[in-house]
Amino acid sequence: MKNINTPSLLLVIILLLQLSNCKDSSKSKDAKIVTVPPKTGNIYCIPPDQFVGKQFLDKKWLHIIDSIPTSQEKNNDFNGMVHIKGGTFSMGGDLPEGFENMPNTALAQPDEFPKHPVKVSSFYMDEHEVTIGEFLEFVKATNYKTVGEHDIDWEELKKQVAPGTPKPHDSILKAGALVFHFVDKSVKKDNLANWWTFTKGANWKQPQGKSINLQDYLNYPVTQVSWYDAMAYAKWVGKRLPTEAEYEYAMRGGAHNTMYPWGNDKVSNLKYGNFLQGDFPYSNTGEDGFTEVAPVKSFPPNAYGLYDIAGNVWEWTYDWYAADYYQQLKDKSEVAINPLGPDKTYEVYNQNAINKVVRGGSFLCNDSWCSGYRNARRMRLSPDSGMQHVGFRLVRDDLN
Repeated sequence: MKNINTPSLLLVIILLLQLSNCKDSSKSKDAKIVTVPPKTGNIYCIPPDQFVGKQFLDKKWLHIIDSIPTSQEKNNDFNGMVHIKGGTFSMGGDLPEGFENMPNTALAQPDEFPKHPVKVSSFYMDEHEVTIGEFLEFVKATNYKTVGEHDIDWEELKKQVAPGTPKPHDSILKAGALVFHFVDKSVKKDNLANWWTFTKGANWKQPQGKSINLQDYLNYPVTQVSWYDAMAYAKWVGKRLPTEAEYEYAMRGGAHNTMYPWGNDKVSNLKYGNFLQGDFPYSNTGEDGFTEVAPVKSFPPNAYGLYDIAGNVWEWTYDWYAADYYQQLKDKSEVAINPLGPDKTYEVYNQNAINKVVRGGSFLCNDSWCSGYRNARRMRLSPDSGMQHVGFRLVRDDLN
């Protein structure tokens, strides 16, 4: 049996927290449905004391977010944002004609059903993912340090693992993040730890743990940022993370019952976004021009003018993840208006998991693995986790 202090065991613990499996989960114990709080004045972000399910969040980071000053200059800046007129749409998985013979991994998953009516109010959305350059400006203005730049907090970590899990040695609980690497074809696809390595020193400034010249990457999406980091940045610019409903509504671009933001044209057409060509996790041939993260706006926008709303990097949303949340909404037999998600998260395969929803897919997605670029595809991640293929974009309410 391996010693508790080896990095491999910590990696297993972290993977359990950060890389949720794609299996369906059971009922989430009647989590409440919450709606967007009333809009007041010109304050666009949601204050920490109003966060849904705040009892599951790290109080230390809520305090840090609350202490971030809002830049008056940024708070009044709508440059680079797209206005999206509100409306009602059918949220959830699609199966248009012609997709019946696709692999299961390319089709709608159980947590995307049932489809249900949702109404969202008009809002503004960043036309592209927040960039390294934009995040760097925030860090310089506030001296903010991301979650990934702090040593791992065992007191918080142990809340998300089985009771009695021994504490790893302090030498293991050092600042870092998970970094992806391709593997040999002899490696089976049944263990995520085979291609995700916990790398000390990996953070938003050096996503793979190796020193880079940030000036060469200012127009790339910032990655290795946690949900808390995204919320802190949002506080500074006077914006907020999109709800899961807002994200899907924006991703669909006004279309109905389509698989992708661009319609139903198969993803093998290379012009739509930064996805993986090849065989995950063994190779990426880069036929779309990129094998890793691409600069923002490298591909055409969707009908709403949103770039990389599918592919490039997964994007944080505001909502907690619950696999049966859509069924809860459907059972209410009414249109869900500006839903903020359930007030708790639940996973049957790891009942200690605490996960937020991420949307949009990444440069590591293809039909043989996760098809995250589908309009309805849901994925989840612990709010204290940063990853090499996860970033974010922000929204503002339309108060007019």
